[in-house]
This record gives sequence, structure tokens and C-alpha cells, in this order.
Amino acid sequence: MITKQKILIVDDDNNIAELISLYLTKECFETRIVNDGEQALREFSLFHPDLILLDLMLPGIDGYQVCREIRHSSQVPIIMLSAKSETFDKVLGLELGADDYIIKPFDSKELVARVRAVLRRTKIKQPAAPSSEKCVSYQDLTINLTNYSVTYMGSQVDMPPKELELLYFLADSPNQVFTREQLLDHIWGYEYIGDTRTVDVHIKRLREKIKDHPGWSISTVWGIGYKFEVKNS
Repeated sequence: MITKQKILIVDDDNNIAELISLYLTKECFETRIVNDGEQALREFSLFHPDLILLDLMLPGIDGYQVCREIRHSSQVPIIMLSAKSETFDKVLGLELGADDYIIKPFDSKELVARVRAVLRRTKIKQPAAPSSEKCVSYQDLTINLTNYSVTYMGSQVDMPPKELELLYFLADSPNQVFTREQLLDHIWGYEYIGDTRTVDVHIKRLREKIKDHPGWSISTVWGIGYKFEVKNS
């Protein structure tokens, strides 16, 4: 028997939640609905979802706080749902660790496509065979995509999956320049319906955790994109 992937739907508008559940159930997902932030945190521990659809405007604990709390203990994919279309709200959601941000009202096909794209990206977190370990190392920096770990200046650095994947992708091709569109395509998948600001947000977060080194840096190529620059000694 094929195990259905589980989606936790968090929305205080039960009509919208039921409609989302209907869309996803027809696509063979198992769903569970909760209507506030406290319920979401309780159900997260009980239901063990593969992905969370999280409305931002919730009674009591809002969606931002729910995301923050979950990120303390889990990297489960989170897609935020909101009627807020301001760039600030999108960036804040991404900075808190959301994997995607969908503006209401949304098309049902787009919602399902984004859910599938995010779930598909998380599959690469599965451990690979030792012979196919994916790891790149530079002075004071090791990025291991097999076990999703980053060691910087001798210490382990906590990093959400897509930040690590972005860092690995750049570091695996030193001095090669990638446009924001290319990075969106490689890290988020061609189905991702987002804007290039997503890349900028993740680069900003990487630079906060991984400072420039005398031998290498995450460099901006103005008007084009980014590269992992390795400096000649």
C-alpha cells in the first residue's frame, strides 16, 4: 500500500480550509485541518505532517510565530498563505524559514503544483550511499549535502535546507557566476512560481552566518547574480 503524504492545513477560515483539503484529497494527499495557532502546534506533534499550509492571520498565535516555533525543532516544509501581498510580508515569512509564500486568492492548480514542488525538493534530504557522498570543503568551511551539515570555523552551523542547498550549489562551482533565475531553477525547481527576491533573502541569511573569508566569499556580481569566489593565494 502506498503511504499518502500528510498535509496539515492551518487556516481560521474553515470554508477555505475545507476547500484546500478537497483539492489535496483529490490529489491523493491525507489532510488535517486546524483553525488557530495553538491547535497547529499541538497537531504538528501528533499528526507529523510532511508539509504545512500555514495561514498568517490566525487568532491567538499568528502564523509567523507558529513558523518560528516549529523551526526551533523541525525543518518540515512550510508554505505560508496570506492575503498580504507586500514584499515585506513575503520576506519576513522567508526569513522565518518558510519554503514558499502563496497570496490569496490562489488557483487550485497552482496550490497543488507548489505543494508537489516543495515536497519534491525535500526528497534530496534522504541520506545517500557513502560512495556518493556530496561534500565540498574549503579552508574553515565544509558543506556536506549528504547529511545536511555545515561546519564553519570549526563549529557546526544550523541552516535550513534551502540555505544549505544554495551554499552547496555555489561552492560546488567556484568562481562560476549564476543569475538569480538560474539559482531559482536549480534550488527551488522550475515549477517554483516566485520572484528573484527569494534568492536575495537566502543569500542575505547565508552571509549573516558565513562571513567572508580571506580565501573565499559569497560575492555579488552586480546586474547578474552571485558566485562563490575563491581567491588565489
